[in-house]
Amino acid sequence: MNIIRKIFKKSRSVTDGIFFDSIQKILGFPPLNLEFYTKAFTHRSSNRLDLSGNPINYERLEFLGDAMLSAVIAAHLFNEAPAGDEGYLTKMRSKIVSREHLNELGKDLNLIQFIESKVPVQHFGENIHGNIFESLVGAIYLDRGYEFCEKFIRNRVITPYVDIARLEGKVISYKSLVIEWCQKEKKIFHYDIFDDNSIDGQRFFGVKLSIDDKVIAKARATSKKKAEEKASQRAYFAFQEKMDRK
Repeated sequence: MNIIRKIFKKSRSVTDGIFFDSIQKILGFPPLNLEFYTKAFTHRSSNRLDLSGNPINYERLEFLGDAMLSAVIAAHLFNEAPAGDEGYLTKMRSKIVSREHLNELGKDLNLIQFIESKVPVQHFGENIHGNIFESLVGAIYLDRGYEFCEKFIRNRVITPYVDIARLEGKVISYKSLVIEWCQKEKKIFHYDIFDDNSIDGQRFFGVKLSIDDKVIAKARATSKKKAEEKASQRAYFAFQEKMDRK
């Protein structure tokens, strides 16, 4: 029995050591408490509970990380864009912490390699990458405090990706642009969504975007949201000159 315990303890020590080295490389500084980071990559399907019976997974850390990201990015924009009003700053922050961008950050760091789950990785949706990036930020805050959390966000998000001049021209939602323009110009718009044919078992949705009772764009995608966004993008390019003057 003692031999088994020693072997198990040694195996656990080696595993923790590998995890420690990997996390330290991503953070740029050593973690103090690995338990925060273990939780940051634990999916709810693991069905783990703490001693009080509370679920152990990354979702609460994701909530905390989202708040920390928003705070650090907001402070950066406040300092770097002194002429920007509240609306401008809000839009710029939304572009930086968009779900698409957070997913890219999670992929770039290959965070999915650390996930603990009973669900096969290939069954996860795209948002898992952004979710665990946010949970990692939450873990950093609990482990090392605001200063190190800000340092990580600055090194991994702000310095390599935040170019205010470039972000000003970045569109994060063509649907929002189309709706805003239609409302301002008092145009009637409507999205007609319908089930499309399935291909190799994959369900598709079709959408027609009409403005003033005229079909402006059509699109199809694997979700209603994606189909609406794709149709909106096509409508934007059809009316780009007019919309850009809004």
